[in-house]
Amino acid sequence: MSARTGRADRLVPELYRRHLSKGRASLAELTGGDQEVSSHAAHVLGADGRRFLDCGGYGVFLLGHTHPAVVEAVVAQARTHPMSTRLLLEPTAALAAAALAAVTPDGLDRVHFVNSGAEAVEAAVKLARTHGKRRLVSADGGFHGKTMGALSLTARELYQEPFRPLLPDVSHVPYGDAAALAGVVGADTCVVLEPVQGEGGVIVPPEGYLTEVQRLCRSAGAFLVLDEIQTGLGRLGTWWGADRERISPDVLLVGKGLSGGVVPVAAMVATDAAYEPFSRDPFLHTSTFAASPIAMAAARAAVETIAAEGLVGRAAALGRTLLDGLTRIVAERCPGLVAGIRGAGLLIGIEFKDEHTAGAFVMELHDRGVLVNHSLNAHRVIRFTPPAVLTPSDVDWLLTAFDDAATTLEGTL
Repeated sequence: MSARTGRADRLVPELYRRHLSKGRASLAELTGGDQEVSSHAAHVLGADGRRFLDCGGYGVFLLGHTHPAVVEAVVAQARTHPMSTRLLLEPTAALAAAALAAVTPDGLDRVHFVNSGAEAVEAAVKLARTHGKRRLVSADGGFHGKTMGALSLTARELYQEPFRPLLPDVSHVPYGDAAALAGVVGADTCVVLEPVQGEGGVIVPPEGYLTEVQRLCRSAGAFLVLDEIQTGLGRLGTWWGADRERISPDVLLVGKGLSGGVVPVAAMVATDAAYEPFSRDPFLHTSTFAASPIAMAAARAAVETIAAEGLVGRAAALGRTLLDGLTRIVAERCPGLVAGIRGAGLLIGIEFKDEHTAGAFVMELHDRGVLVNHSLNAHRVIRFTPPAVLTPSDVDWLLTAFDDAATTLEGTL
């Protein structure tokens, strides 16, 4: 490590404290102040040259880091026309929309690009309002973002309380309970649900739940928004969580993996009927940076690469291998520490019996070079969201690290 690099390493935590977040700097101290400076495939490199296996990233990196197809598309676009005037038609947006619509469930053909998942939620809420759907319903444990409208749907007091009053006429029902939803849904309702709750602790609903939700919404004339920001584009081993029960909502929200792990981008995809107000008046809901050409290049390349490399099927196969391996290790090494293990595709959650153990396990894995995430709405659950480009040696690394961490904690807690 050069003297210049060493000085930069020491300066970064101080700059965080001075300009970004004192809390974030303090949190980093728990992991030794590691800094990420480069990445490729499933690996992230620290400033000190240490290599990590990224099984976290909050579900963004289905394609891994710096996938050549996405990087090349973005670099080529940046060299020619990275930002648009928004006065003229822009080809990369049209091509990205066509690529995304080609893989969404039947009938979802209208694409509205935004910059983040929370913005996609906000767009969906506004679109529902144009149809007179002023009452909002989401599920307990659901996570839909932290902007004001999205936060109204994110059913956790910890995040909501400092910012009240939020949107009016919002109610929350138990996730997976169609009967509870039936009691509140009506013609003036917009229902927003995840097909599998990610931040809620990887909660997989009972079979038939999504089908019944769709039936209830259609029967009542309600608006159904399926939030696939984390679950979509192959994360669950299917293109969409909607595909697990062959449903097609009024609106599908897309994000995280749409970036290809290179440029932030998200989208709201809707049916012709649902999208009509936004289609008729293109100035009804706008954003200066939405559908920027560099983001559109990333989105198109991400969708086309997922399809070309068969990553949806690979996510399903890798997910089965990892879930089986993790389940076996828990049973053999630390059954007394774990309350449950569950998942779909490459979204896997391990629920510990208390938050302290979950936090300790995250740290043990970090010490072995494996990065995972805790769940924002379920702190006892750690989540594995690895890329679909894991190699056999990556899988061995993950399972070995998990085995070692389980053995260590079982002997100390």
